[in-house]
Amino acid sequence: MTVNIFIPTVLRRYVQGKPEVQVNASDVEEALVLLGVLYPEIRDYIFDDNRKLKRFINVFVNETNIRNLDGLQTGLAEGANIALIPAIAGGSDE
Repeated sequence: MTVNIFIPTVLRRYVQGKPEVQVNASDVEEALVLLGVLYPEIRDYIFDDNRKLKRFINVFVNETNIRNLDGLQTGLAEGANIALIPAIAGGSDE
């Protein structure tokens, strides 16, 4: 199934500046692995050495965090939208 992976601006340097990448995948893990095959530089940003999703990467499928679904095994329908959202730390001194 063709799914869309939306790439935030901060990660686009790893995917030749593309805002979106399409892959054929049946679940989130397969989609992200394929993204890493197409663009190896992004793989180390998404996955740790044990091929687990890094804690600071949030993944949403059709606006729902996969942590509230079946995690990386969340199934995907044709045309599903996956969004990678890196957690941002910071704040204000005020």
